[in-house]
Amino acid sequence: MSEKRTEIGDLGEFGLIDHLSEKIEIKNNSSLKGIGDDAAVIEGGDHVKVVTTDLLLEGVHFDLSYAPLPHVGFKAVAVNVSDVAAMNAIPKQITVSIALSNRFSVEAVDALYSGIRAACEHYGVDLIGGDTTASRSGLVISVTAIGEAKKEEISYRNGAKVNDILCATGDLGAALVGLQILEREKQVFLANPDMRPDLEKYTIVTGRQLRPDARMDIIHELKEAGVVPTSMMDISDGLASEIFHICKASNVGATIYEDKLPIDKQTFDTAVELNLDPITCVLNGGEDYELLFTIDQKDFSKLEKHPDIHFIGHMTKPEEGKFLVTKSGTAVPLKAQGWKHF
Repeated sequence: MSEKRTEIGDLGEFGLIDHLSEKIEIKNNSSLKGIGDDAAVIEGGDHVKVVTTDLLLEGVHFDLSYAPLPHVGFKAVAVNVSDVAAMNAIPKQITVSIALSNRFSVEAVDALYSGIRAACEHYGVDLIGGDTTASRSGLVISVTAIGEAKKEEISYRNGAKVNDILCATGDLGAALVGLQILEREKQVFLANPDMRPDLEKYTIVTGRQLRPDARMDIIHELKEAGVVPTSMMDISDGLASEIFHICKASNVGATIYEDKLPIDKQTFDTAVELNLDPITCVLNGGEDYELLFTIDQKDFSKLEKHPDIHFIGHMTKPEEGKFLVTKSGTAVPLKAQGWKHF
């Protein structure tokens, strides 16, 4: 009798996380939040500590044929800082572990670490340790970020309430569109190595893919405004997917409005050029590392004039479901088709 085999792809990334975590039991009172949010939360006296880890693999998360090593180093730090930001916390330290194949020189590692150091300087974090080892399949980078916040200022995914306003920072869809351009130009180059990549008019979208910037500026501005989001995530797997996570964790529904969704003109124009629907890119494009959060209606007046916070919808009762209201006023069910890891 053959042994039952379940494909990881059948579960998907989040199904796998649920499967692995269902048998994990928290035994220490100092572990305030374990698996299931953007970062774990640990008791730390007056403040709590938040801890998050991300893994970046060559050939999966970055392609060195068009991603410069300093950008890869910066991005590895930024994606972890973004998870700290998503808890409404301030990053303080990181550790960096790398696995290298023998095709990397000391100079290449220096280039990678120049990006890591630049990110540490940019976000005000200390690099305090890590590990190095050999790899048989290219470059692997694992970064752990440690941040801190006052206990009452932490924002979890599960705090959204009915009638809370749903907010998104910046603009969305750019990283996905940038990736499509980089992949297109790579194929052109592979077909004809004499061709020069045509990237001049795509600097915004390619930059958002190659060197994203975690929105720590927004976290500091929320503190200055005296606003603690009722729930928050970063947008790494796509807007629709993250809305689903907040709805599931908070047991609410959501209605968002197409005409409120933020998209940069270069993202819009490039999506059209690539025969992609710009709104689909906004809803399902990953790796923007903007912030998605909910606020109590009483806090709206504190943020309504902020130039980079967009009020895209509101939370509803869970039985009302998750909907996108189009520009024509039609409500269509929201679908989460973000990045699939398996």
